[in-house]
Amino acid sequence: MANPSISSASLIAASAASQATAGMHISMERISTGMKLNGAADDPADAAQASRLNNEIVGTEQLLKNAMNGRSLVDTAEGAHNEIENILQRMREISVQAANDTNDADDRQNLSLEMQELYQEIDRIASVTKFAGEPVMFDDFTSKKFHVGLDLDTQSIVEVTLKSMRPQSLFGASTDISIDGTASAIANIAAIDDAIQLVNAQRSVLGSISNRLASTVNNLTNVSLNLTETLGVIQDADYAIETTRLAMFQILQQSATAMLAQENASRSNVLSLFPR
Repeated sequence: MANPSISSASLIAASAASQATAGMHISMERISTGMKLNGAADDPADAAQASRLNNEIVGTEQLLKNAMNGRSLVDTAEGAHNEIENILQRMREISVQAANDTNDADDRQNLSLEMQELYQEIDRIASVTKFAGEPVMFDDFTSKKFHVGLDLDTQSIVEVTLKSMRPQSLFGASTDISIDGTASAIANIAAIDDAIQLVNAQRSVLGSISNRLASTVNNLTNVSLNLTETLGVIQDADYAIETTRLAMFQILQQSATAMLAQENASRSNVLSLFPR
């Protein structure tokens, strides 16, 4: 004779309803957060890998900022070098003009006045050109290092050395750039040519480093993009799958609940055998 207190069908229906409810909760959590991994319990191996990838992404994004800031510093210095070269070209032009004996004393005095002003402007540009408050041309800007790689070795470092662009560095200790005669004007031409050569050499270094850092930025951007895509594959929820699973679990829950109600109704028919 069946024991009315025990029903395997009820237990099966209750278990199915519980499992469907748990599945619904998981799918709703993933849909609401957009994350397939909401805790290490969801997938311990993937959670560990996602954590490592996230660390690499954060680090790469900071390295990208480092490279961009480094390039900005280099480009700032290169722009000032370019203007100093323009000034030197004008100073050379004045010296060539002063070397001509068609100039009288007053003409040479006027040319000397402009030369002195341009000399002072070179010193001013070298003194006030700064990046983040630090002068980059006043004194030798020695061994500034840009950390642009995930590792801690020398392959992760881009180094730049900037030389002083003050007139004392370009023309030597002498500040005499007078052009009171043909001989002094010709001497100035030679000194200015040497100064232009120094500036051009430094500009070549800056341009090369700027191009290198541009490639570094492109590479880091690509690395960050690929790491982010990989992390998304691991931890982001697939809405098509999750909405389908949610609908499935809802149907299973409703079916299990209906069957549980049906089984309980069937058991209650036993009471009809007893007289009232």
